[in-house]
Parts: sequence; structure tokens; C-alpha cells
Amino acid sequence: MQKLSTCLWFNNNAEEAVNFYTSIFKDSKIKATTRYGEISSVESGQEKGSIMTISFELAGQDYLALNGGSIYAFTPAVSIIVTCDTQEEIDYYWKSLSAGGQEVQCGWLTDKFGLSWQIVPTAVYEMMNEGDPKKSDRMMSALINMVKLDLAALKKAYAG
Repeated sequence: MQKLSTCLWFNNNAEEAVNFYTSIFKDSKIKATTRYGEISSVESGQEKGSIMTISFELAGQDYLALNGGSIYAFTPAVSIIVTCDTQEEIDYYWKSLSAGGQEVQCGWLTDKFGLSWQIVPTAVYEMMNEGDPKKSDRMMSALINMVKLDLAALKKAYAG
């Protein structure tokens, strides 16, 4: 078990969300499911026997989906970053995760469950860390005007 993992609070649709996410990420699996018992259902207001949590893994990262009800909602203050090596990967994750959700800006999207994702080429980090601020600024100027990121256009802006 990983020392750190992320708990995602869903409004009683954790199973649908986990099935959606595990269908997108090839290296994923559902690890365990727990159900509300007599006491926990009374305390939470959930139906006895309904799914309480689903432990799952996406690309080697552990997550826990919790059916917690409508008390909390996701905000863009927390997002999951998906790093991609190619434009094909960017396009795949963008299309898959934004289906039924909302495309935002600068490689960000919100999926149909309200969870925010950043679909980012690995090359962006490399260009930011190479140490030439003028090149990085040109690349960032291009990036902030994009919705889905275009790797070739970012590299072109970086090169000048």
C-alpha cells in the first residue's frame, strides 16, 4: 500500500466514476469495495448495503472513491495532472476525460463528475526548466492562449 493516496468524495456516483476512470487509463484496476453497514448507514444517511468506498489504481497511483453525498463538491483548487509524451496521448486523454465535462483553459478540463484534470506534455516541464527565460516566456505565452495543449505549437514558440 502506498503511504500517500487521494480520497475523492463523490455524490453517490463513485462506482460510475471509478468505472469511467479505469476504462480510460490502461494501467488501472479496482482493488476493493466496501459497503455501508448498519451503523455507518445511519451516521452517513446512506442506504445500508450501498457502496461506501472503492479503492482503485490509475497508472500506479492509489485513489479511494467515497460515496459521501452532496455535502462537498470538487473545485479546480485540486486537480489531477496527466503527463503525456506525445500529441496522440494528449488527444486521447483530453477527449476521454472531457467527454460529458467541460474544456477549460491551458490544458485544464473538468470531467463529467466535476473533477479537474490537467493534460500536460512532459516537454512543457522540460522547456520550463532548461533555464532560458525568454524561450520559456514564449512557450508560456502560447500555452495560455490554448485550451487543449498543442505540443508542436508549444515547441515552435519555445524555439522562436
